[in-house]
Amino acid sequence: MASELTPSLDIEHGQDRLGPTGRVMPDLPAPAPLASHGPARIIAMCNQKGGVGKTTTTINLGAALAEYGRKVLLIDFDPQGALSVGLGVPTHQLDVTIYNLLVERGHDIRDVIAHTSVPGLDIVPANIDLSAAEVQLVGEVAREQILARVLRPVLDDYDVIMIDCQPSLGLLTVNALTAAHGVIIPLETEYFAMRGVALLVETIEKITDRLNPRLTIDGIVATMYDGRTLHSREVVGSVVDHFGDQVFHTVISRTVKFPDATLAAEPITTYASGHSGAEAYRQLARELIARGGAA
Repeated sequence: MASELTPSLDIEHGQDRLGPTGRVMPDLPAPAPLASHGPARIIAMCNQKGGVGKTTTTINLGAALAEYGRKVLLIDFDPQGALSVGLGVPTHQLDVTIYNLLVERGHDIRDVIAHTSVPGLDIVPANIDLSAAEVQLVGEVAREQILARVLRPVLDDYDVIMIDCQPSLGLLTVNALTAAHGVIIPLETEYFAMRGVALLVETIEKITDRLNPRLTIDGIVATMYDGRTLHSREVVGSVVDHFGDQVFHTVISRTVKFPDATLAAEPITTYASGHSGAEAYRQLARELIARGGAA
């Protein structure tokens, strides 16, 4: 989906429309409403490289899924707390966060969940306290499964739980992958961003083999795309050549509206509802639902 500065690369091909990935765009109708909610599918938003759009994608994909009637819980699993700040949660004022749920007994996750301005979209916030969790969890029994235990009481309350992972492959990320059913990998469309994906896929395969056999890759989503540049187009082509159908057809273009929406502490789907960036995340939500990655 092109930004206001990026010309569309859709090409009419008979009756078909080729998207930026060079493949025919699937027909993605609005999903049917749900008769009931839960149990949740848990999705880890993961890439060990920073600045690739993990938090932006978590916020806006979550909001788009909520627009389609899904009950969505976002987990801020990054000590920087960008997900929480991006949804207007005053992280410096919080007494209890995901950190306390991980390292202390006696807390109920329902008491930590905060509602956002988007109906159906909730969040478990984080702040800098979470940076101490990896050290404190090292000596715990079954330390890789602590997040899964934390989330268990609310699985039936939500349709999708999305975990915004920190940019590393440390113990927190391993916890997220162990708790998850699927992984979405946001990938910035530049060559250096591609280099780490093979290592991430190798880590996911190890988690699947040793800790979580149900874990699958729900998809790779190209972010920060600029269709005016040959570089962006070539990177997308290379990713599709290497990963094939694991790459979402939806591409998220670079636009100033994303940081503007972050400053306003709301998703782009409400900040600029008719903008192409909002439409891109709605399309990604429909594609994820069509792939079975969400209810």
